[in-house]
Amino acid sequence: MEIYTLLREFADSWMLLFLFTFFVMVVLWAFRPGSTKTYEDTASIPFRHVDAPAPDRDEATPAAHKEART
Repeated sequence: MEIYTLLREFADSWMLLFLFTFFVMVVLWAFRPGSTKTYEDTASIPFRHVDAPAPDRDEATPAAHKEART
């Protein structure tokens, strides 16, 4: 039996089963009950140090752009 054929049979059977099991375990790990707080904390990182509301669009654009629009 050639090495390619042997590896192909292994990949089609046991490796497929292993990778499917690994995928299911990762999904279960991500959706476990205790992970909600961790993911909420991670999702709020961009907003962590924002104390003021965002400026209006007109205030955020430079004066040159304001004149070009008028």
